[in-house]
Amino acid sequence: MATFIFSIKHITVNRFFLAVLILMMQVHCSTQKNTEADQTGTAEKSPNEMQLIRGGTFQMGSDSPEFVVEGPAHPVKVNNFFIDRTEVTNLEFKKFTESTGYVTVAEVAPIWEELKTQLPPGTPPPDGLLVAGSVVFFQPDKPVQSMEDYSQWWRWEEGANWKNPEGPESNLENRWNHPVVHISLQDAQAYCEWKHKRLPTEAEWEYASRGGKEGLPFSWGTELQPDGKFMANTYQGAFPVRNLMLDGFGGTAPVKSFPPNGYGLYDMVGNVWEWTSDFYDANYYASLSGNLVNNPSGSEKSYDPPEPFAKKHVIKGGSYLCAENYCSNYRPSARQAAAFDSGTSNVGFRCVRNP
Repeated sequence: MATFIFSIKHITVNRFFLAVLILMMQVHCSTQKNTEADQTGTAEKSPNEMQLIRGGTFQMGSDSPEFVVEGPAHPVKVNNFFIDRTEVTNLEFKKFTESTGYVTVAEVAPIWEELKTQLPPGTPPPDGLLVAGSVVFFQPDKPVQSMEDYSQWWRWEEGANWKNPEGPESNLENRWNHPVVHISLQDAQAYCEWKHKRLPTEAEWEYASRGGKEGLPFSWGTELQPDGKFMANTYQGAFPVRNLMLDGFGGTAPVKSFPPNGYGLYDMVGNVWEWTSDFYDANYYASLSGNLVNNPSGSEKSYDPPEPFAKKHVIKGGSYLCAENYCSNYRPSARQAAAFDSGTSNVGFRCVRNP
C-alpha cells in the first residue's frame, strides 16, 4: 500500500476520509492572530435558548502570516439574528430523530456512484470499505512519524455514528448534554429545518463568537488561559500522543461547562467544530478587495486545493482536539474546510434564525 500524506489543516473527514482511504491504496501524494475593528453589536436574551445578536460592522478574518487561510481581514456588516446559546446536544438531536425518523449519513452505507464524484476520474471501486460508519479519533500507541499523516490518529470505524460515537460498543450514557457529533452538513441542515431555523453563515458565526470584543485573538481576551483559567475545551499536552486533560475533559464536554462569551454564548471556541452554510473557497477573502461586504453568504463555489474534487463547507471554532502544538484553531477567525458529507467525532453544529 502506498503511503498517503495529507494535511489535517485542510480537511475534516468522513465519507471524504473514506475516499482518501481508497486513494491510499493506489497513489502517493504529498502533500491559520486576529484583528478586529468597529464592532458595534450587542446581545439580548430571547426564548427557546436562543440569543438575539444585534448586528453591526466588524473586521472579519485575520492578517496574521501564521494563519494565511484566515486572510486578508476585511470589513463585514451583519444584520440582527438569533443564535443557539449552545451547540445542539445529543438529547436535542435524539428528539429530532424520534420525531421525524431521520437517519444520519453515517448510519447509511456509502454509495459508490456518489463517493466516486469526490475522487479522480477512473478510480476503481474499493473492496470491503463501503460500510456504514464514520471517522473516530484515537490516541496513537507509538510515536507519530509525521504530523501531516493524519491516518496515525484518525480511523474509519464501522458502526460509528451519533448514537455510537466511538463505534458499536459505545453509547450516549451520561453524555446526553454533550454536543452531538458525527453530523454531516445534510444532517445539520435537516435538524435546523425541523426547528424552523438554519445554519449560520460564516460571518454570522464569527461575529457572534467574538462576543463584542475588539482586536482580541480569543473570544474572551488576549490569553488562552487568563490567570490559569480554562475558558474552553481544548487539548493540553503533546497532540496526538499525550492528552493531560488539565481542563477536565479528554473528549467532548457537557455544554455550558466553560464560561460564556460576552453575548452569553457557550462553546463558541473548542468542544466541537461547528458547521456553517458557506462554501469553503481558499481565494474568497482575497476576491473581496477589502471592500465592506453586507451580510455575506460566502463564495458561490467550493475551492480547496489540492482536493478540488470535493465539495466543502466552512467549519468554525476548533474542538477538543486543538492544541498549542497542532491545529490551534480555538479562535473566532479560525476556519477550516470540511467535505459536505463529513462528520467526525469532533464536528457538531448550532442553529440561527432571522428575527
